[in-house]
Amino acid sequence: MPHAERIAEYLLAIGAVKLSTTPPFTWTSGLKAPIYCDNRMIYSHPEARDFVVDALVARVKHLHIEADVIAGTATAAIGWAALVADRMKLPFIYVRAKPKEHGAKKLIEGDLKPKKHVVVVEDLISTAKSSAATVEALRGEGQCIVTDIVSIFSYQLASGIQKGRELKVKLHPLATITTLLEVALKQERITEEQADQIGKFSHDPEGWATKLGL
Repeated sequence: MPHAERIAEYLLAIGAVKLSTTPPFTWTSGLKAPIYCDNRMIYSHPEARDFVVDALVARVKHLHIEADVIAGTATAAIGWAALVADRMKLPFIYVRAKPKEHGAKKLIEGDLKPKKHVVVVEDLISTAKSSAATVEALRGEGQCIVTDIVSIFSYQLASGIQKGRELKVKLHPLATITTLLEVALKQERITEEQADQIGKFSHDPEGWATKLGL
């Protein structure tokens, strides 16, 4: 079974992803959405965790470049990046959301040498703002090469895809909202109508709730 389908099954089975159109979820940004994904849940389930790490490692190994360093974004992806780096016997670093308020006031934690090819590991890609900040820090403060971001899941938001283009990085999600809806439909967790409503969220996240009168 392809990685994407199996990961979608795990996400649904352990409750890492929840789907609901009435009522929708409210994200930290205030956006109303029919889906909520918390990949931290996977850490507590060894079978799912092992499968995800294996899939992340396989994706990194099959990139067009050979990774010198694995980087995680703070805080959600630090654990995943560390697990991948450990499995691959590569250096691990992580990038803070904000610089330290003391000492060197740096964004990058770890021993990172310039001109290394860094692969970023993300747990989730939505608008890709945290990914962008991570890439910019690695290219700026770290003086490194970043061309690829590997993630567990992607909402496939147009703004996130566009951000990837602007950064000139390739996004490599293991599973996407499209695959998740296919699996959820197959398992009869949602109806065809709900799948259609949730699918429309990716194309217009800001206007989705308004159009449905939510």
